[in-house]
Amino acid sequence: MNITSKALLLASCLFGAVLLQGCGGTRIKASATSNPPPSEAFSAFGRIEVRPVVFGSDVKVDRDGLDKIEANLQKDLSASLLEWNTRPANGRSLVIQPVIEQMNFKRGATRVLLGPLAGSSGVLLRLKITDGKGRRVANPEFFQRANAMSAGFTLGVHDNLMLTHVASLASRYIINNYSRAEGGATGADLKSVHP
Repeated sequence: MNITSKALLLASCLFGAVLLQGCGGTRIKASATSNPPPSEAFSAFGRIEVRPVVFGSDVKVDRDGLDKIEANLQKDLSASLLEWNTRPANGRSLVIQPVIEQMNFKRGATRVLLGPLAGSSGVLLRLKITDGKGRRVANPEFFQRANAMSAGFTLGVHDNLMLTHVASLASRYIINNYSRAEGGATGADLKSVHP
C-alpha cells in the first residue's frame, strides 16, 4: 500500500470516528416513561398560576431554548388558565413552576454548518406543582430529544420541534389533570430512561 492510500485510509477512519462521535445520543435521560397522577385534581384549586420557565441551578443558560419553551407553554395554556381563573375563588391556589433541569439545544447555525456532527439535542423539563402553602401536589418531568442524524439533515427543524413537543407534553399534563388526577406521559421511550 502506498503512502497516499494509507493517508486516505487514515483520514477516512478519523472522519468516520468523528461522525460516530457526533451522532451519539444525548446524555440527557428521563427517570420514567410516565408521570404519576397529582395528589388531587387541579380543579380543586380556585386559582392556578403558571410561573415563567426558569433554569435549574446546574444548567447552562440558553435563552433561545427557554424562550421557545415559554412561548409554547403560554400559547397552549392561556385559554384554559383564563377560563379556570374566572371561577369563584375558594381560598386555595396552585402554583406551577416549570424548571429546565437539563438542556442541550443545537441552534440553527450550528446545525447548518455541522449537520449531524453537532450531535443530538435533548431537554428535560420538570413542573414543580405546589399548593399555596408550598406543599407538593405533583412533580412531573417531560423529556424530548432530537436525534443527530434526523436533526442534522433537516437543518435544525427537529431541534426546534423538540422544544415545542416538550412544552406540549407539559401543557397536556396540566390540562388533562384539571378535572381528574390521572398522570401522563413523560415523552421518553425505554431507551431514554436511566437504567
